[in-house]
Amino acid sequence: MLAALFSSSRFFFSSSYLRRSSIPSFYRSSIRSMADSAFKKIQIQRDETTFDAYVVGKDDAPGIVVIQEWWGVDFEIKNHAAQHLMDGLDWQGAVKDIRASVNWLKANGSKKVGVTGMCMGGALAIASSVLVPEVDAVVGFYGTPSSELADPAQAKAPVQAHFGELDNFVGFSDVTAAKSLEEKLKASGVAHEVHIYEGNGHAFLNRSPEGVSRRKSMGLSDEDEAAVELAWSRFTSWMKRYLV
Repeated sequence: MLAALFSSSRFFFSSSYLRRSSIPSFYRSSIRSMADSAFKKIQIQRDETTFDAYVVGKDDAPGIVVIQEWWGVDFEIKNHAAQHLMDGLDWQGAVKDIRASVNWLKANGSKKVGVTGMCMGGALAIASSVLVPEVDAVVGFYGTPSSELADPAQAKAPVQAHFGELDNFVGFSDVTAAKSLEEKLKASGVAHEVHIYEGNGHAFLNRSPEGVSRRKSMGLSDEDEAAVELAWSRFTSWMKRYLV
């Protein structure tokens, strides 16, 4: 089912994020299977700025904008260090980039477009359900937007969200933040799912060797392949339901 989604979808990566972290191994291995496709570099204009992006997939396929982690595999950066990195982001500008990306895909063949992301990207993906009316579906992984950026109670697109039970990024991706998000999405009236994975911590989907090693050094069990597969199957089902 996952392969079917990837072979029938078009993926969009902003080069500003690519410079900060490599494409996640999941996307990388899945995109390699698209034998008839190749990355195409494009430029997108929004306001008075232009940014580079990469697109892979068929021109008339549903689109998915991928927003990656701010610090790549270094997700264990904690407290003030992690907060400093995210505080340095122009969140409003990032949302504008997402909207420009979604609109580019729709103007170039994609009838429907979803947004997905992890950590910082997860927070931005959920924010896009509030602030980007052109978005058709959202899946966010271990991240929630600040109240200053977006109120999920005002979400307009279907949202699916994933969190690790042992995540300790308080107020951003811990269980309390996940449950608060769920309550707000209920108030919004949009279709939504919030999944919490028992025994898993932050960035549990990061299957790179570095990610596995760092989680183990933090004392987190990293043998839960079933949780990873379940999360991706839910992601696939959600995007197929609303985009295909």
